[in-house]
Amino acid sequence: MIYSQASEYAFRALIELAGHRDGPIPAARLAEAAQIPQYFLAKILQQLARQGMLRSYRGPRGGFTLARGPEEISLLGVVDALEGITRYKRCAVGLAECSDEMPCPMHESWKGLRNQVLAYLEDRTVADLAEALKRKQELLT
Repeated sequence: MIYSQASEYAFRALIELAGHRDGPIPAARLAEAAQIPQYFLAKILQQLARQGMLRSYRGPRGGFTLARGPEEISLLGVVDALEGITRYKRCAVGLAECSDEMPCPMHESWKGLRNQVLAYLEDRTVADLAEALKRKQELLT
């Protein structure tokens, strides 16, 4: 997996939110729709709200909405908000000193792969995921 379980859950919840723009969705309903443990999702949603990707509303009609359009939320932004991107910048074999000048045995191949992963996540948005899922569901029906 190229990102954590938290990022995967965030993507699933954000896709749900992208498809329901008519008001806040409670965390419990999001968890059920996206098949995510509610206690784990609540923490993820709060972190995304702190990072400005979601708005949270309290009260009986409370819940979460996207703070920006789904086309403005990159997957890299989500991953960075939840887990940071330093894991992609570390040495692939765990050496403290690893650079172009002092490479580890995997440096060149990991550097290329890392750059591809980061570019992919930066270029894709929540809207892209939502659209791809919609197309897949249409093909299955």
